[in-house]
Amino acid sequence: MARRRRRSQPHVSHERWLVSYADFITLLFAFFTTMYAISTVDAQKMSKMVASMQLALKGDPGPAAPVPLPQSGLPQPVVPRLDYLVELRQQLSARLQRQIRQGNVEIGVDSRGLVVSIREAGSFASGSAELSESARVLLADIAAPLSELPHPIRIEGHTDDTPINTPRFRSNWELSTARATQVIAYLQNDLGLPASRLSAAGYGEFHPRASNASSDGRASNRRVDVVVIPSVVGRGLSPAKPAESAGD
Repeated sequence: MARRRRRSQPHVSHERWLVSYADFITLLFAFFTTMYAISTVDAQKMSKMVASMQLALKGDPGPAAPVPLPQSGLPQPVVPRLDYLVELRQQLSARLQRQIRQGNVEIGVDSRGLVVSIREAGSFASGSAELSESARVLLADIAAPLSELPHPIRIEGHTDDTPINTPRFRSNWELSTARATQVIAYLQNDLGLPASRLSAAGYGEFHPRASNASSDGRASNRRVDVVVIPSVVGRGLSPAKPAESAGD
């Protein structure tokens, strides 16, 4: 009888599980890398960067996409509608063309948000916190588009470094704060802006826009800034460098 040939046994690899294991580890690495990237998004910085680019290009930004935010127990910032701020700047620039040409108003953007800077000249008498009639008309023009937005608004009073000591105001701190609160009272009581969106700050002479060594510089420093803050988190922002002017 012919001897039967033995069938060769197939070679079995005992290490092929490593292929599946390597694929699994690669997927885990990609997953955790994505989660880390999402968790480190700074919505406020991202929004400011996008807003600056849109304003610089002066184009139609289109609807702004919300920035993803990590879920946690902490209060989350409100991501602003950047197209609203761009449109607001355009509206205010069109409404206030005459005042901008005369140098009484400047509109710009800095780290605080959209800033409408109103000079003292024509708005307040020297050493007084009472609004002039022209200032009331100006604030009405500013408040009309602001009423359609949800953003917080901070009114900042500023003076030059000339000391003041009157029966009503013993320092520039008091004068600048009184001017800011007078503007808020008018915006709330006469123009209907909700008090929950408003805040006031008086900075005296300690945040100048220009040098106080000249009369022009001192005149530039005597102002009230209407600041449209891009997010609720920004309420605590302190004044930054002067806003970039919106053109004459």
